[in-house]
Amino acid sequence: MTEQHSHQFERGTDGPKVIVVGVDGSDSSLRAAAYAAGLARRQRALLALVYIQPVMAAGAALGVPVADTTDQIAEELAREIRDATEQVKGIFDVRWEFHTFRGDPYNGLVSAADQLKADAVVVGASEQAGHRIVGSVAIRLVKAGRWPVTVVP
Repeated sequence: MTEQHSHQFERGTDGPKVIVVGVDGSDSSLRAAAYAAGLARRQRALLALVYIQPVMAAGAALGVPVADTTDQIAEELAREIRDATEQVKGIFDVRWEFHTFRGDPYNGLVSAADQLKADAVVVGASEQAGHRIVGSVAIRLVKAGRWPVTVVP
């Protein structure tokens, strides 16, 4: 008698195929990106670098051009990533994409990981003192329990 098994897609069973890393220009996010790039290279995974553009209604109400500022940050991050990739081309090759999402960091990364079908999420440790009390994006991602989460100091 033969058993038939249905082959259903299961994320991360053979190692990550899509690694999402949150970048915002901070030192810890850039260390997270470097760590995730090494992991993506070793796993032959796609590295999805994600910048979450904050939505600041209060700033907009005061006449501050928030969208223009966050667009500039996103463009600068993308340029830095392209430059870094060019410098190591042929030595350190990794497939990567740069994405921007709008929202708060936690919900933005959750949306990004869902839409990009992430197998793993990498973030830098929070550099804000208050996060030790209320909880950081990293802790909230771990508690969500939807992906393996690596927090890079």
